Amino acid sequence: MNSGHRSRGDSADSITPGVDPADQWVLDPATGEFRLDLEAGRRDSAARPRAASARPRAERREETAGSTGSRAAARGAKGATAVAGGRAARRKGHSTRGRRALKWTAGTLGLVLVAGCGGAYYVYQHFNNNISSVKVQVGDDSERPQATDALNILVIGTDSRVGLGREYGDEGSTGHADTTLLFHISKDRSNATVLSIPRDLMVPIPECKTGNKTIPGAARAMFNTSLGQDGRDPGCTWKTVEKLTGVRINHFMMVNFEAVKTLSTAVGGVEVCAATDINDPYSHLKMTAGRHVVQGEEALAFVRTRHAVGFGGDLTRIPLQQQFISSMIRKMKSSDTLTSPTKLWDLADAATKALTVDDGIGSVNKLKDLALDISRVDTKNITFTTVPVIDDPADKDRLVLKPNDAQQLFAMIAADRSLTDVPQQEQSASPEPAAPSSSAPAAPQVDAAGVKVTVRNGSGASGQASKAATTLQGKGFALAVAGNNADAAATSAVTYPAGHEDEAQAVAAALGLPATAVQASSRLGAKDGVVVVLGKDFTAAGSAPSAVPTEAPKDIQRVQADDTNVCASKAK
Repeated sequence: MNSGHRSRGDSADSITPGVDPADQWVLDPATGEFRLDLEAGRRDSAARPRAASARPRAERREETAGSTGSRAAARGAKGATAVAGGRAARRKGHSTRGRRALKWTAGTLGLVLVAGCGGAYYVYQHFNNNISSVKVQVGDDSERPQATDALNILVIGTDSRVGLGREYGDEGSTGHADTTLLFHISKDRSNATVLSIPRDLMVPIPECKTGNKTIPGAARAMFNTSLGQDGRDPGCTWKTVEKLTGVRINHFMMVNFEAVKTLSTAVGGVEVCAATDINDPYSHLKMTAGRHVVQGEEALAFVRTRHAVGFGGDLTRIPLQQQFISSMIRKMKSSDTLTSPTKLWDLADAATKALTVDDGIGSVNKLKDLALDISRVDTKNITFTTVPVIDDPADKDRLVLKPNDAQQLFAMIAADRSLTDVPQQEQSASPEPAAPSSSAPAAPQVDAAGVKVTVRNGSGASGQASKAATTLQGKGFALAVAGNNADAAATSAVTYPAGHEDEAQAVAAALGLPATAVQASSRLGAKDGVVVVLGKDFTAAGSAPSAVPTEAPKDIQRVQADDTNVCASKAK
């Protein structure tokens, strides 16, 4: 991956000094979008003081409060209409222009929806200079999950302290993947699933490249080290998420601490809720029970706090972040931000300065096209959830994927299955099969004859455990046996006790099960060996799973983007 660079666009010098930037954007009836017209801004700024000063203050106040708007419009080049202040087009009496303006503002909203607490954009070329873009190197397409018509955006919130002094600790730290969201937008754009990936999750990190440097992979490491550690860039996190979930990623967006502060301030604050009083000396959040509107430092403290809520860890902080992002989306849709060019200007300026994206969307025009597409998703059909996990049996301060549940959720997302209850006709007509990055892992070199394997059948089809055990025996696993039937499982899992990961990977490879099926289990001891539970996705030993789950795992964590009653709870 090449080092970050700024896309070139109109410079700030092209904006007329002393003139509100919003006044220089005029509505083009042919496209329904706004474009820069320097003369329009000068005309409007010159006309407004004369018109205003000629009337008594009370009269001007009455017009401001009640008029439906009839300021004289000046004509720009090519038939574009310049309305005084760029605002009257959104008042009553201008419904046609208003609808076109909504097309424009929907684009800005769409990217906020994608990047949540860390992203927004403006259609104006002026902001191209604000956008940092980088070229990611994610390998040959044959090594990656299958491309689909669904859209998957990886949103990375880095905890980099570069340039922030000692205010947030770890002065000068380049940062890791502190907050990571996989934003899946359905093929028909009727719904979206936002998957939070815990930073403390233990995962395999594949080899990756940054520029001309190759960074070795790690068989087992904390997820957050997929960024920053050993010089890893967002492309390394991109590859890690694809390997973990089997979901093809289209683009990434990365933001830092400053984005939360500047964006929350630009929209006039974001409403959040605390179930009880919170006093977190680490994030410096002091909040009484109830609803609050936070912005700036307080907003950042809210999304960072974890020691004084829930069980005090990252898993309790994630729902707070989901609450904050959901509220940000609602605020953008309900407030007058979208109808105020001046406010949009401030929001976009702050957001694009904090935003780093892949070079595929490294310009305002490309971001606009992407966001207009995404903005079709209704807020009520956006579901936030978290990767199902359990405590790592080897380290109580770390996490591993929860067998079956994690694979079931990944398979649903890869196949474009919604977690939101949307009408059947809104579901994708022909969902794609699970992506091939979940294919069978390469078999480690182990002494198969000495590996104890118990195969249990949770597929619902009789005889599968015996067939799988026979297959394993034929591949050298002499101790493989069929055990008692398991509870019904949507996806297959290969679990192992601490220290026996290689054996489990070898078993999975022999059965043709995906790499994501291999998980540690704190319930197993060395005497139990490797335990295989065959799910409904299992068709025959040695062949890849084919069935796609139609329901999400039970009891997974969820937050709906339109839920205004979500509150942060204090640790008990």
